[in-house]
Amino acid sequence: MTFVDVNRPFVGTELCVARARALGRAQDSYKGNLMRNLTPRCAIIALAAASLSACASVPAETTVAAAPAPAADAVTPLRSDVVTELPRVATPRHYSIIVNPDMDAMAFTGNVAIDLTVFEPTQAITLNANNLTFSSAKLVAADGSTIALTPGSIADNLTVPFNAAQTIEPGDYRMEIAYAGEINTQASGLFALDYPDKRTGEDVRALFTQFEAPDARRFVPSFDEPSYKATFDLAAVVPADLMAVSNMPVVSSEEQGDGTKLVRFDTTPKMSSYLLYFGLGDFERMAMKASDGTEVGIVSPAGSGEQARFALEGLAQIVPYYNDYFGVDYPLPKLDNIAGPGSSQFFSAMENWGAIFTFERLLLDDPKITSAATRRAIYDVQSHETAHQWFGDLVTMGWWDDLWLNEGFASWMQTKSTDHFHPEWDQLMQRIGGREAAMGMDAFATTHPIVQEIEDVSAVEQAFDAIAYQKGEAVISMLEAYAGEDTWRDGLRIYMKKHAYSNTKSADLWSAIEQAGGTGVSEVAYDFTTKPGVPLVTVTGATCEGGNTTISLKQGEFSLDRKAEVTADPQSWRVPLLLRTGADGGMRELLEGTASYTVPGCGAVVVNGGQLGYFRTLYTPEMLDKIIAAFPTLAPMDQYGLMRDNLALSFAGYQPMGEGLDVLAAVPTSAEGVLAESTTNRLYEFYEFLEDDAAKAKLAAYATKHWQPRLMELGFEAKADDSVVNAELRDSLIRNLGAMGDPSVLAEADRLAAALANDPTALDGPLKQTWLAVIARNADADQWNMLRRLANETTSAVESDSYFTALGAAKDEALAKQALELALTDEPSKTVAANIISVAVSGHPEMGYAFVKANRDAVAELVDPSGRNAYLARQAAKGAPEQAIAQLEELRANVPASDHGVIDKAIAQEKYSLANTARQREGLSAWVDTL
Repeated sequence: MTFVDVNRPFVGTELCVARARALGRAQDSYKGNLMRNLTPRCAIIALAAASLSACASVPAETTVAAAPAPAADAVTPLRSDVVTELPRVATPRHYSIIVNPDMDAMAFTGNVAIDLTVFEPTQAITLNANNLTFSSAKLVAADGSTIALTPGSIADNLTVPFNAAQTIEPGDYRMEIAYAGEINTQASGLFALDYPDKRTGEDVRALFTQFEAPDARRFVPSFDEPSYKATFDLAAVVPADLMAVSNMPVVSSEEQGDGTKLVRFDTTPKMSSYLLYFGLGDFERMAMKASDGTEVGIVSPAGSGEQARFALEGLAQIVPYYNDYFGVDYPLPKLDNIAGPGSSQFFSAMENWGAIFTFERLLLDDPKITSAATRRAIYDVQSHETAHQWFGDLVTMGWWDDLWLNEGFASWMQTKSTDHFHPEWDQLMQRIGGREAAMGMDAFATTHPIVQEIEDVSAVEQAFDAIAYQKGEAVISMLEAYAGEDTWRDGLRIYMKKHAYSNTKSADLWSAIEQAGGTGVSEVAYDFTTKPGVPLVTVTGATCEGGNTTISLKQGEFSLDRKAEVTADPQSWRVPLLLRTGADGGMRELLEGTASYTVPGCGAVVVNGGQLGYFRTLYTPEMLDKIIAAFPTLAPMDQYGLMRDNLALSFAGYQPMGEGLDVLAAVPTSAEGVLAESTTNRLYEFYEFLEDDAAKAKLAAYATKHWQPRLMELGFEAKADDSVVNAELRDSLIRNLGAMGDPSVLAEADRLAAALANDPTALDGPLKQTWLAVIARNADADQWNMLRRLANETTSAVESDSYFTALGAAKDEALAKQALELALTDEPSKTVAANIISVAVSGHPEMGYAFVKANRDAVAELVDPSGRNAYLARQAAKGAPEQAIAQLEELRANVPASDHGVIDKAIAQEKYSLANTARQREGLSAWVDTL
């Protein structure tokens, strides 16, 4: 393992052969149009390599194959059933792009040559563009003749026509455009991040790109939609002492004699425009070969050193595992993951093909500040983005209405791969939390189906939500269990091979699963992906006779804001069940309407055994009593799912509040770590939810009595032999008990704050951010100023952002207001300022949102354009429901209609809270009185 400069020219037979393999294994696949994807020297080597059996065939002991190369003459008009905002008169085949960024002026110039095919006579070629200006444009025909083009104005839908004075006849052309654009300060298009140099502390600047969903058009005029796939050649004129990174390795780097160099990257495979990537900065690269021969690397700010190793070694594990699972080799010669300082209000990482981008806090393992939970997240997020290299990059949804084919599957696969390599982390338990997040949105009338209608690109950003991610993962997990793991995997292999380098719709996936033997999957999948909402399975009766339990079930619909309506006329789903008594294997059934089943045993029957079904289960009081009595003997997964499910049913009014809370109380203090953590999280949420001081004090005393012994057993300090699960539980207990005023936690926080005042390393270690949260919440003016000083003194961007964000958490309103004012200065980084504001508004919603409203334009500039109105809606929704509703409705009246969806969801949730809070608090207080 060595540091490798990514700008090193791409030479040598090994990588050339790898490039050849990436384009197909059969000898003929290296001929014709595919040869244009290889550099001349590499093409010669590739042709020779194609005749070698070692390069042209798969070892007999494995089913893994290279993804079939796209057909050489597959240039056709966009299929009619795929949405597009562009005229269907042309399609791109290849882009050659050269950009020249000016990092000081925050601007860039570019030239692009687009090889395209025109299918019918037209007067204009229309492309996507945003905030670009054009200095020249022309078409060059196959015979060398040219047609001058005049750019029109960029329309509201971010398209621009390039008009010709004559008819453009069908045929092949090269479209050449000279243009200019801006470098942004937020993660949209080509953007800059400023951060302290890890070696000197001096401010430095690096460039990165973020194009999903509609922002490649900020970087290059293009057919910027997922179905317009093409190959890309990217080159850049950059400072000679900086490292440039893109999807493919560097093929040449030529000094220009003026302190710059011209860096050229190898040609990409055929891909969608949103997956293109460019980065530039004072970087270093740690790299190694994965077992499949892929070179994997972590690109990070210079001085990161060993902080990259944990992610690198994980990446080297994940790629071969996915090769095997999907039955298709990763088709690029390298896969980098690039660390960027700062944060975004919209995303944490992006799956650019061959060049994943991840914010540093979720990629680099800094022993001074990285917690156990963050180490889990580093592996988990990287697993997600690497899964996209197949689900999303190799095979891409045709339009954004099938976004879940990217995000739901990447979420599901990240859990599977993380659990495979780290079963001790209990990763599968995390799916319960994801399911609950999805159902929390899906139970409102404002929800949408997994496969949703996206009419235009302005609405795409709202599709990135818990339905696409968490419901997608939950439904896939359910379908995998229904079809069987082997059948499901075989279906995905068929899907990957059949649709490599192309675009799909959800029906294409179901067809592949059925082809693999997944009989009946399509019908269940259709129900759960095209219908919004949450099924409700109600137990209408249960009797025990002869050692068996006969249980009667009825399928309905669970809702938070339409309970009467869905009770009278529920939607119907075909619902897969796993009925089991205790922790036995159980029996699988498919519920349609009503049915009765006989289950072996007379104990507690769990309807959703293993918690893989996407539905809620309403038990009779008698059955729930049996479940509570048997709780210690149930599988941890069922304990967790039953606890969350019954709390949701009680708070929604489907059963008394006490029933769900009794299930919570049944969780033993010796519970598995993920379940114990979730339990204490719920107790803290209830503590914050209550308004009566006496009830809050009693609940806090209950939490301390039951959970402080577990914290004392774990200790206040991290241990070398900590499991990840125990380390995360310690973190949760400190935060939650501290927030509820536990004296021992607050005393330890005071001791550590005093130590920090004299020694900036006093908190260094995996609990640093945990104790910062407790200290900041209870900070006085001196402690607050200490945190601010430390934020400015550290050379770690992640540490600095943590200190600055903590400033907003102060309970003292005057200090929180100072944090808000600080966020609008140049002192914190431009990307962390929005975090400061969000934290401050959470603690002081009335004062905080008044500040946001008074400074709306300045606050909006601190957020990615794609996430601005969602961010503002989150701030407006904090505080008392009546006030939140008024704030949200005012916001809705002042934003485009395309942004109404996210605000409407927030309004629905606040109206539900307004109608139900009194009942919920009364029931919670009554239960607390019994403790």
